[in-house]
Amino acid sequence: MRVRSQSWLSDLLEAATTVFAAKGYRQTQMSDIAREMGVSQGTLYNYVESKEALFLLVCQHGFSDRPIEPPQAPPIAAPSFETMVQKVREQMFASTHLDALAAALRRKDVLDARSELEGVLRELYSVIERHRRGFDVIERSALDVPEMAHMLFMEGRRTGVAGLARYLASRIESGHFRPVPEVPTAARFIIEAITWFARHRHNTPDSEMISDRDALETTIHFLVNALIAAGPETRPPRKRMRTARAASSGASAPKSVQKR
Repeated sequence: MRVRSQSWLSDLLEAATTVFAAKGYRQTQMSDIAREMGVSQGTLYNYVESKEALFLLVCQHGFSDRPIEPPQAPPIAAPSFETMVQKVREQMFASTHLDALAAALRRKDVLDARSELEGVLRELYSVIERHRRGFDVIERSALDVPEMAHMLFMEGRRTGVAGLARYLASRIESGHFRPVPEVPTAARFIIEAITWFARHRHNTPDSEMISDRDALETTIHFLVNALIAAGPETRPPRKRMRTARAASSGASAPKSVQKR
């Protein structure tokens, strides 16, 4: 077996993640990853026995908060497709649980709704940002692997939307949050807004000028202030409404507006 460089594992993970995120599991060939890594396809099999083994390794890396340790005796053994999918599922859900949201759903008495909401949103942002490359790989693969589509969208996103919607509904009912037109849609909007700034903007060249800190703080600022209901001490005094045209021209508002 040829001598491996010290960086073989990081080089392999970077190349495989890039290709799987671009082409998905079904469309990716081992030759594609070998080319991206700059090695022969034969060399790739010194590291992993199959595409399943490599895809699982990539997902374990993408959904882990710790560096992957190099195996003591490569190549990494090939799992079956079914085993690979199940292990990917276990890794994804073990790494993306939302403790702050779960605690908020159990809480009956709310002392500081703003801090609670901010904690829920920051945790969600952090989970998506930390594991963004794992999500990229799964989302692209979900286009032609039904098992991964079910894992990501049915078990993952729909469950997340439902949990967040229950939280929003409870705080709206208690008067801590402003009413929204439709609660599940509001929950979906929050998740999608966070997902774009925490994850998708990294794949968009024209967003490179947005720093990580600015993306996080701006997202949290707008979402929190959109939801938190103004208290008596912060609610602005009522003023007679005027139409935009009347305000710009100096004319009085129509009678139908004046009577309100």
